[in-house]
Amino acid sequence: MSELTQVLRHLVPVEDPNALVDATTGDDAAVYRISADRALVVTADFFTPVVDDAYDFGRIGAANALSDVYAMGARPLFGLNLVGFPRKLLGEGILEDILRGGGEVARMAGIPVLGGHSIDDAEPKFGMVVVGEVHPDHMATNAGARPGDRIVLTKPLGTGVITTALKAGAAPAETVATAVEFMATLNRGASEAMTAVGVRAATDVTGFGLLGHLRSLLRASGVGASLDVGRIPVIGGARTLAAEGHVPGGSRRNLDDLEPDLEWGAGIAEVDRLLLADAQTSGGLLICVPEDRVDALMGRLEGNAPAAAVIGEIVEGEGGRISIR
Repeated sequence: MSELTQVLRHLVPVEDPNALVDATTGDDAAVYRISADRALVVTADFFTPVVDDAYDFGRIGAANALSDVYAMGARPLFGLNLVGFPRKLLGEGILEDILRGGGEVARMAGIPVLGGHSIDDAEPKFGMVVVGEVHPDHMATNAGARPGDRIVLTKPLGTGVITTALKAGAAPAETVATAVEFMATLNRGASEAMTAVGVRAATDVTGFGLLGHLRSLLRASGVGASLDVGRIPVIGGARTLAAEGHVPGGSRRNLDDLEPDLEWGAGIAEVDRLLLADAQTSGGLLICVPEDRVDALMGRLEGNAPAAAVIGEIVEGEGGRISIR
């Protein structure tokens, strides 16, 4: 049992019939029905800086928070800023740049930022509460995957490795710039594409890595998965940096926690195993789509997502078990 699971098991069970999604399935956001055809989707996410530039940090923080709503197949309505920042640095213009970056991404998402909350904190933190809306019959959740579904990923992996190398001064500038743009890119297009073709199971890839978020989805759905490591996109330069040892501690912990549920094929290198468990920031959507809708989804993703790769398949079996070949 993971540390997070041990904590969550102490939550009081939710008995409200209008609470459509709560913490028990590990989904990206809470969903609460307010009428027969409307449900609110609510999430909160914030973190410490992953890049040096304050404006980019704000962009990434906002895109990351919005991703939870997009992963549910929902439309965001508005956001609230969550800020931790040292009072003694308020006159430096850093916080203004963070909020400007977050506001720019919110505008790209078509939503207003209506306020928020801040605290005096020695270590800067930024993110958002995002409120969205979805039809109760059309949301995507962790519990909707079925055997035969194809698994599609919409952003390449490697941001955890690259940002770790950045902190060590070892990441090439062009690699960092590429990673920043991926992290600051909204999952809006991918969400709209999956909603249009009728997908019912999806999540986004963030701190628990590709394998961690996939396992949560598989457990909630009661199915297993088979992945093709050669089909999984990785940001250029990330594999080299990982091989040099620039791997976040969180990525290694992810892999250790996942190992009992993984079946590795022969010859898969340690660096590839770590990249599949790499702790991402503002990663792509992981979409489970019925086989007869794969072509339609891929067509809609073209030009609307940073990547569109069919990386595996949902299979019958023990819930949460993943085979990687």
